[in-house]
Amino acid sequence: MEASVTGIGWVTGRGLGWGRQGGDCEFCDLPLPTLSRKDVFPEPNQRFGRMSDYSKLGLAALTFALRDAGLEAWSARRAIGVVAATRLGCLATDLDYHRTVLLQGGGLASPNLFAYTLANCFLGDAAIQFGLTGSSVAINEADEGAGAVRIALEDLALGDADTMLAGVCDLPVPEGYQGRLALLPGAAFLVLTASPVAPHESYGSVTLTDGGSLLFNGAPFGSLPGLVRLALARRQAG
Repeated sequence: MEASVTGIGWVTGRGLGWGRQGGDCEFCDLPLPTLSRKDVFPEPNQRFGRMSDYSKLGLAALTFALRDAGLEAWSARRAIGVVAATRLGCLATDLDYHRTVLLQGGGLASPNLFAYTLANCFLGDAAIQFGLTGSSVAINEADEGAGAVRIALEDLALGDADTMLAGVCDLPVPEGYQGRLALLPGAAFLVLTASPVAPHESYGSVTLTDGGSLLFNGAPFGSLPGLVRLALARRQAG
């Protein structure tokens, strides 16, 4: 299965942006930016302000990828799906919620935090925001998004959608867990389309071979951040 990369969006400790805006997507051990609605949406968006930090992070990167691909605006619902890979998911939100449960025998448990104690919550927000009707799933994996790309390509091969988003999303490791897991926080999403596109509309082609290997323009890659780097390097070369 082969698909074209038509959009890239990210939020990392180095900043936020999308491919055609310029800049690089570099995952690093720096504090993530504190996201406000104005950083992501030019118009008012009441839902964004109520989201957990994890959901804001994922929705922001996903939004930037759609914007980069020219798919942010819509008038009719679209069969676009999303696969988001994560190591920690909404663990930070779960811990914050648990702390509110401990107060006064649970009498101060936060309903707002409780609404975001699932790793796929921001995918539902994305479906509402952008009219997405394709399958949306969050997966736990240690391969930094390679599995998300593989599943997205498989969905395209099945014909369930012409366009899929594949991404990674993780907050920093919460306090008390730093010695057990090492990761570079941030989020990045790619827009993958099976439909033919003009060369200037694509960063290149991603292929899932019959043997299960993942290739970008014929070169292997082992993670979604690695794929993003290859795609952006091709943009700069072009």
